[in-house]
Formats: sequence, structure tokens, C-alpha cells
Amino acid sequence: MLRARSVAPDVWGRAYFAMQAIAGFGWWIAVFAFPVVREATLGGLDPVAVAIFDIPLFVVGSAVAAFGVRAAAVVSGVWTGFVAIALGVYATVTTEAGWGVLIMGAAVAGSLIALCGIVLGRVPTRWIIHGPFAFRPAVMRQSAATNVVSTFAQIVVFWGFFLAVIPLVIAVLERRWEVAVPLPPFTAGVGVAILALASALGIWSAVVMSTLGDGTPLPSAMPGRLVVAGPYRWIRNPMAVAGIVQGVAVGLMLQSWLVIAYSVAGSLLWNYAVRPLEESDLEERFGDDFRHYRNTVRCWIPRYGRSNWSPRLEA
Repeated sequence: MLRARSVAPDVWGRAYFAMQAIAGFGWWIAVFAFPVVREATLGGLDPVAVAIFDIPLFVVGSAVAAFGVRAAAVVSGVWTGFVAIALGVYATVTTEAGWGVLIMGAAVAGSLIALCGIVLGRVPTRWIIHGPFAFRPAVMRQSAATNVVSTFAQIVVFWGFFLAVIPLVIAVLERRWEVAVPLPPFTAGVGVAILALASALGIWSAVVMSTLGDGTPLPSAMPGRLVVAGPYRWIRNPMAVAGIVQGVAVGLMLQSWLVIAYSVAGSLLWNYAVRPLEESDLEERFGDDFRHYRNTVRCWIPRYGRSNWSPRLEA
């Protein structure tokens, strides 16, 4: 039997830079051939002056990085970040080149991940769980009421920042950069309804976790017990699902496709960077109980028609 082999990080990092070089070359051809592309991505900037720097540092640099040259990957990545910031400032001041900001912003994310693959041989996701976000069980056992109060304090802070402050900033910049795409008027009402349902799920999950888990959902005071009641019987991460759906709902309410994209990007970050670390920590602390739970209950989509959870672990 043939076994599938995972692709080494430096290989897909080099592949990304190769695609970036090709895409960058094609973009420059379009800039000089089509005025609409030039105006949408560079605004009133002189394309010749920009090309003098961008073609060798971005296009050629990416092409050389595709051969595994670390210095070229660093140069291309740093230049990409500089251009994204500079274009962002320019677009905010002039309302021009908004699509160029989005393109270079996406290139920054891809370049950083590819750069880590080439230079480090991995993406260092563990930095996410340092400091206040490090996984630590609650040290002192507190009353369920105290845990609930702490949990709701967290909800106010996190929901206020990630579901209000950041989306509002994104929506303002989306309009300032003139990259807004009209959505049907009824989507605002749909967003309100979805936000209410998702928030109810998030609150329900938080209360169950804080009353039954001897801790809070906060990483620095995690529950000391494996919670499999309430929505956790049907889906492993109901709070994460609720947060992602809330973000999409806020995007619908604000009529902002960029806020929706922000929510989708957050779901990818959580699924591929945070979730593996969190589940590794839970497996280390709860052993076979968590492994059975993980193998029985899905992460994202519940199985309808029956409870996913075997009652043997609840005794």
C-alpha cells in the first residue's frame, strides 16, 4: 500500500514564491497594458517609478526565492510588507489604489508563511499560545458563579474588540479605499438574525463550560474537567463556531465583504494554527477521554438525529 507523504514546508514555500513571481510578472504586464488595472492598483502613482524597484525586489526576488535562496525570500518578503504598508497609507489619504492594497496584503500573508517554510522549515504557530494566551488550567478552584462572571467579562472584551472595533475599522477602510461591493439590502436583516442565534450559542457554550468545567474558556484559566454537556455533546468547538458565524453576521450587517473575508480568514487561522495546539493540550491533560471524545464528536458540523456523545465518559 502506498502511503501519502506530506510536502516539506520548504517545498511549498518555494512553490508559493514561484507562483508569486509569475503572478507579479503578469500583474506588471496588465498594469502597462490596461489603464483600468493601473488605476485600480496603483492609482496616480507613476508605474515606471514603482516598477524600477518592484520588479527586481518583488518579481525577480520571488523567482530567486523559488530556488530556495533564503536571502532572496527575506528580501522579497520585507519588500512586500513595505509596499503593502506604503500603499495602505497612500490609499487611505487619496482613496486610490485600494485594490492594490488588498492584493499586496494577501501577498504579505503568503510571503510570511512561505518565508517561514524556507528559512525555518516550519510555521512557528506556537507563538500564538505564549503569554496571556498560553494554555494553563485554572489554579484555584472557584465557585461556578465566579467562573461565570469571569467568563462574561471575557466575552465583553473579546466580542467588543473582534466583533465591533476591528469590523468597524475594516468597514471604514473598505469604503475609504473604494473597494466596497454592494450587497443586497436584505442581508443586513439576515445578519441581525444570524448574529442573535450565533451569540446565543456562544453564551450557552460559555455558561456550560464555566459552570461544569471548574474553569473558564480563557486559555490562562482553562477548565480542569472535560466538558461534554450542552452544545459540546454535538460539536467540539461551539464557541469557535459561534465566533466565526458572528463575524460573518457582522459583515452582513455592515454590508462589508471585507469583514466577511476577515471572519473566514479568522476561521482558517483558528482551524490550522490554534486548534491543533489546543487539542494537543487537551489530549495531554485528559488522555483517552479526550481521544474518545475527539473521535466521536465532529469539530465543525454536528451529526443530526442523535447525540454524538457516548455516555460512558460522563459517569
